Amino acid sequence: MTVIAARVYREGRLLSEVDLSKPIPTLEKKEDFIWIGLHDPDAATIKTVQQHFGLHELAVEDALDPRHLPKMENYGDTLFVVARTVHLEDGNGGTRIAYGNTAIFLGRQFIITVRHGSMRSHAPIRQQLEATPWLLKHGPDYVLHAILDFIVDGYFEVIDLVEEQVLVMEDQALESFLNREQTARLFTLRRDLFRLTRILGPMEDLANRFVNIDLPQLDSEIDPYLRDLADHVRRVNYRVAGLRDTLTSVIETSGLLEQQRQGVITRQLAAWAAILAVPTAIAGIYGMNFRFMPELEWRYGYVAVWGVILLVCVTLYVRFKRSGWL
Repeated sequence: MTVIAARVYREGRLLSEVDLSKPIPTLEKKEDFIWIGLHDPDAATIKTVQQHFGLHELAVEDALDPRHLPKMENYGDTLFVVARTVHLEDGNGGTRIAYGNTAIFLGRQFIITVRHGSMRSHAPIRQQLEATPWLLKHGPDYVLHAILDFIVDGYFEVIDLVEEQVLVMEDQALESFLNREQTARLFTLRRDLFRLTRILGPMEDLANRFVNIDLPQLDSEIDPYLRDLADHVRRVNYRVAGLRDTLTSVIETSGLLEQQRQGVITRQLAAWAAILAVPTAIAGIYGMNFRFMPELEWRYGYVAVWGVILLVCVTLYVRFKRSGWL
């Protein structure tokens, strides 16, 4: 469905529904505003909205691009904002971080959202704001904050789930060998976090611009909410950086433990090789086909040789055991 909802509000309360297949009505009062939600809109719908609200063609072009990075542009009386949404989806290599796109057009009496690929509907935001008209009456700029805050909250949900996976991987790396599948999953997750960082950087810049730049479409009353939004984005960025560092340390720790285990095995093999070298050397000496060897005619030679072999082997075993090689 292209049009999710289109409604007119007055004093924070629902005034009427809007049918975008018909001409959009003109708002009667200054405090009225219209909130239109679109999901993967077709050309006809976006054309109708563009013509009625006078949206800039460059902004509309960017709104239809699902791969656009977060940004904010001021087109006269209209503020254009792009934010990236994040969600988890199952793939062949396990759970992966996937992205959507939400473009927002904001004016003094309207707010229009265009979603692409986002798995999280804005219906909960609309229901929450409609249930609190004393908040909704602040106007479209408050709705803008609610939508952006909803998107950033989605970052926290994804980071919480990824954090649990990272902790499990960390425990596995400390307890046992990581198999090929686990190692591949480790590198895949780290690559996903690097991609997420490339999204969070522009998103943090976007939130900071709201705080540092005076925009005619926003009232000063919304400033504390936008500062809180910028703080949330910074917190997400810090947590992602921490997870990347943790994954890097897991990879390094796994490599060090692997080297340590290989070193233990190498020492054990070397110790047993040294022990077995004793009977091998003695057997090699007496295996030579010389006719005149002093010990060949000795009555107790066989017993003596075995005694020497056992004594030396046991001595070497005890010393290697005490030194931790066995």
